[in-house]
Amino acid sequence: MTNEVTVPLLPCASIDDIETFYGVLGFRTTYKQRKPNACVAVQREDLHLQFFEIAGFDPEQSYGSCLVITTDIEGLHRAFAAGMRAAYGKVLVSGTPRMTRPRARKNADGLGGFSVIDPGGNWIRVFRDAATAPMPATPAGRLAKALANAVVQADSRGSAGQAVRILDSALARPQADDDPVEQVEVLVYRAELAMVVHDPKTAAEMLARARSVTLTEDESERAASAFDNAAELAAALR
Repeated sequence: MTNEVTVPLLPCASIDDIETFYGVLGFRTTYKQRKPNACVAVQREDLHLQFFEIAGFDPEQSYGSCLVITTDIEGLHRAFAAGMRAAYGKVLVSGTPRMTRPRARKNADGLGGFSVIDPGGNWIRVFRDAATAPMPATPAGRLAKALANAVVQADSRGSAGQAVRILDSALARPQADDDPVEQVEVLVYRAELAMVVHDPKTAAEMLARARSVTLTEDESERAASAFDNAAELAAALR
């Protein structure tokens, strides 16, 4: 048989909050009911999600999760980010809901991915289709390896505190041969993690340190994505 469709059914505390949030991301409501059980279905192109309401549900304790496989994680992330900016004036990077940035995932064979954590505490994990993905590069430098390990902890497992410890340990032991671009990437990600754990002072300090790293013209081009992220974080801090 072919053409089967699987639709995740995920928990939440409020189907109204879910409907509003996914509307921001460009989804439309395809079904909603209050009785006998409160539930809502949303759709964005071929992406279908359904949610059911549980009285007293705590999103911070949710284990709800699903995978989304796409050939264009960057395009989907840009669309979601644009919706957030239009609705909230910024991309949500801390609290619930929030969204991470596309990054290579060491625990997913190096494929790029990002996560949306919705108002129900569900992790919608977006990954690049392995069949269409280029061969991912293996992190080589000391800081790149630390960054890869931190991404696994925070972006995949939700353990921001452990990721902070990994990066703080790496940043505390600077070495002469550290790649300046990797240093910028680590500092910017450390700033993002500071915002996740509600530490805006450290976030601002890390962004300032990232801006102070001396880069060549070529290195500045390689660090462009990290500085784009830094700009988003700075805007969210205001």
